[in-house]
Amino acid sequence: MSTARNHSLRETAGRLFAYMTEDHAGNWGLDFDQWDWVPGVGVIAIRDYYESTGRTDAMDFLVRWAEKNRGKAGGSRAVNAMAPFAVFPELHRHTSDVLYRDLALAAGEWLLREAPRTREGALEHTVTEAVQFAEQVWADTVFMAVLPLSEMAKSYGNRAFAEEALRQLLLHYRLLRDEESAVLFHGWNCAAGNHMSAARWTRANAWIAIATPMILDNIRGLVPIPPEATDGYRRLIDGLLAFAQPSGLWPTVLDRSGFYPETSGSAGIAAGILRGVRSGWLEPSMRVHADRTIDAVTAAVDERGEVRGVSGGTPVLESVEAYNAIPQYPTLYGQGLALMLVSEALRGEGE
Repeated sequence: MSTARNHSLRETAGRLFAYMTEDHAGNWGLDFDQWDWVPGVGVIAIRDYYESTGRTDAMDFLVRWAEKNRGKAGGSRAVNAMAPFAVFPELHRHTSDVLYRDLALAAGEWLLREAPRTREGALEHTVTEAVQFAEQVWADTVFMAVLPLSEMAKSYGNRAFAEEALRQLLLHYRLLRDEESAVLFHGWNCAAGNHMSAARWTRANAWIAIATPMILDNIRGLVPIPPEATDGYRRLIDGLLAFAQPSGLWPTVLDRSGFYPETSGSAGIAAGILRGVRSGWLEPSMRVHADRTIDAVTAAVDERGEVRGVSGGTPVLESVEAYNAIPQYPTLYGQGLALMLVSEALRGEGE
């Protein structure tokens, strides 16, 4: 990586981080002071930014955030509320405060033993809002719950957590994969036996594209990694590349080239490619496929550090067309996926 490019990426990462950590109280998409998936993605990204750059202000923010919000950690038992726990093992290491360990392990035990499951045994996608998605499997769950479970497995040498993380990862691939294209549908209804609207939603694929190599890294050494996991991941990436647009971004639904380009999903896919290469799950030659996306995503970051072109929170919708009507606005998950991409780029070969 050239010195100029490295400097540009570091400057972009700094703007992303600065915008994320401004006071956005009361703004659902940007408010860190809630306990849910949105700030969860934000803190995971800031943890990765810290690991990539060593920026002490990033870790200082995480410690302040956790001290302020950890009292909310036990208040909601839902898949989407698991995401923030992913950074608790790192906070435990950094602060030596055993409360972070205890809260993380309690969340892991809930996921292992109590979280609702579908008839196939997959984690049912549960949310903090007063709405239920009975017998539904969503791609989002892999990032929001399976990734945190794998972080706890790695940090505390918990084989049972690792086995369940692997089982859930494989189940989600099996239930969500479109065998023809190898990409993933947003959701699966176990009771109806169908993919509902059958949307090949880009951000759904991004959640799994970035989470898979992270999960496999975390559980490697605790459980054998079967070929089904690595081959499925490689097939997914190959399938996603078939839908890539010349701009470096993917449309908000992969196979609808006329739908608007979506920055957060594109960033997550490219970050997954870079992470897969760095961890050895993908060939080094695959890195080139992320380069145009890095340029396109950084171009979508304005002078304040706000990421443009991010679609709003999206449940499994009633039709594919409905995904193109989702409004776009800044969010912590949009900022976070962009920051994860830039952080991975900085950690890549030739840094």
